[in-house]
Amino acid sequence: MTSRPDTPTLDRVAGPADLKGLTDAELGRLATELRAEVISAVSETGGHLGSSLGVVELTVAIHAVFNTPTDKLVFDVGHQCYPHKVLTGRRDRIRTLRQGGGLSGFTKRSESEYDPFGAAHSSTSISAALGFTVARDMGRPTGDAIAVIGDGAISAGMAYEALNNAGAEKRRMFVILNDNEMSIAPPVGAMSTYLSGLWAETPLHKMAEGFEAALPGPLRDHARRARQLVTGMPGGQGTLFEELGFDYIGPVDGHDMGQLLAVLRAARSRATGPVLIHACTVKGKGYAPAETSADKYHGVAKFDVVSGTQSKSKSNAPAFTKVFGAALADEASRDSRIVAVTAAMPSGTGVDIMAKRFPARVFDVGIAEQHGVTFAAGMAAAGLRPFCAIYSTFLQRGYDQIVHDVALQGLPVRFAIDRAGLVGADGATHAGAFDIAYLSNLPGFTVMAAGDEAELMHMVATAAAHDDGPIAFRYPRGEGSGVTMPERGEVLQIGKGRVLREGTKVALLSFGAHLPECLRAAEDLEARGISVTVADARFAKPLDHDLIRQLATHHEALITVEQGATGGFGAQVLHFMAGDGLLDQGLKVRTMTLADRFIDQDSPAKMYAAAGLTAQDIAGRAMAALGVAEIRVLRT
Repeated sequence: MTSRPDTPTLDRVAGPADLKGLTDAELGRLATELRAEVISAVSETGGHLGSSLGVVELTVAIHAVFNTPTDKLVFDVGHQCYPHKVLTGRRDRIRTLRQGGGLSGFTKRSESEYDPFGAAHSSTSISAALGFTVARDMGRPTGDAIAVIGDGAISAGMAYEALNNAGAEKRRMFVILNDNEMSIAPPVGAMSTYLSGLWAETPLHKMAEGFEAALPGPLRDHARRARQLVTGMPGGQGTLFEELGFDYIGPVDGHDMGQLLAVLRAARSRATGPVLIHACTVKGKGYAPAETSADKYHGVAKFDVVSGTQSKSKSNAPAFTKVFGAALADEASRDSRIVAVTAAMPSGTGVDIMAKRFPARVFDVGIAEQHGVTFAAGMAAAGLRPFCAIYSTFLQRGYDQIVHDVALQGLPVRFAIDRAGLVGADGATHAGAFDIAYLSNLPGFTVMAAGDEAELMHMVATAAAHDDGPIAFRYPRGEGSGVTMPERGEVLQIGKGRVLREGTKVALLSFGAHLPECLRAAEDLEARGISVTVADARFAKPLDHDLIRQLATHHEALITVEQGATGGFGAQVLHFMAGDGLLDQGLKVRTMTLADRFIDQDSPAKMYAAAGLTAQDIAGRAMAALGVAEIRVLRT
């Protein structure tokens, strides 16, 4: 294990109140030590490193200037909050990040009073901060509200809705735009002393003009371009934020402690309405491997601090995401109508593989799932074959568009739903628990789930060939089960499942990636002398009615198993069986779904154990349905 960093200044900080007694120079040293502490901690836990390193100085400055937790600091997404957690009394637990029973990788209300609003999805912070602001003005015991939002998150529609509302309300609040897509040259930091004096006497709305005017010619042009690039407004016409009713300050150097403190102090002392402070930062700042990597170490596994080398999975099975990406690119090579849409996650969803071969046919719409769904619908309406690749948890954000713009019009948009089921360290906020239910209830929708990585290839091919309305297929995070892979996917017959193992007493009907657990449960049951059929439904909609009738007619018990919430596949099966009279014949039917609660972060295996969905749980449910004593553990 790498030795812990030397942190004499940080060791004096038990909470934000301790920052008030530090000099500006000591706050600068604190930021250096805090960055080293975060690097050390994340090397042991994994997590969102680059985003956290980019806001170290900003986090220190905010806590030094504002009065948290009375003042409400709201981080957008929350994946940049590791320095904040260290400073707010959680340093002793920082090496439990994203582990079972440990600190969340995001802000979480139940974890600390310094986390006033939970997050993990983007573009919510300004809306929440405005809510706190209104509550303050209505007499609630809360102070100023400060929203910290990135340049990616502020591009989403919800953020602009909130900006528009906040500007119209004209209430005192602060939005800090953490812009890590560009940085101000180092000499700008040397202007801190001069600018501090300038801002001390400058009206708030003149700060931006004073900032630019104080710079030498080339740097003044750079700052003006930066300002215009983010605001979209040429000089002299007012920034977009000013047009929305905000006082705009910036761009400022988000790694210059003196400059940050001066700006925040001036803004806090004189603001009367909404203020937007534009801070330019570097993602991964202060750790060379993060600064130079393509994704700035956005999300990392455990790693060696010295070399930056990350721990790799030892599994030889391919990852579902890569299987999808390769299969999609293969289908696209044979059909020029195939295009792909993703919402700021090209590598996360695997469409980057297609983008390398067909860059003009892959569209990253940014953090804009609503737009992405309707954009795909428009392409489908024009005769293209769009694959909309979005994580299950993020697809929720485009649900109205799925209903109104896709399903209602019967448009053949293909939804590739990654991160289905429980996802491990990202916890409940990223769990793909609800897509089976929220898609299966839509008229005309075809809903599939891959039981293994080979099945995923078949489902990509099936979706590519499907032009009769919208179709979706879901698959989990991580590696497959190591099945033999076909050279290319086969087009499946819509609404037809498959039987993998034949028996006579219990039928296990699996939908999706819990199929291996069903097969293991069957082995346990067979060891107890209970004959088991294992079937892979493949489709939640349309259901394979013939398969269900066969299972119901020739077995004493039928158990459905899925990696989704109540109301999904099992509910569809029960609804059909009730209407078909299959529940009137003494058949013992049980549904196994995720528990009716949000399940905290842990390894996926432990999360599924907490949900009661292990192979032993499945076997135990079958034994109970048959009236046999609870099964004991037969495997280690």
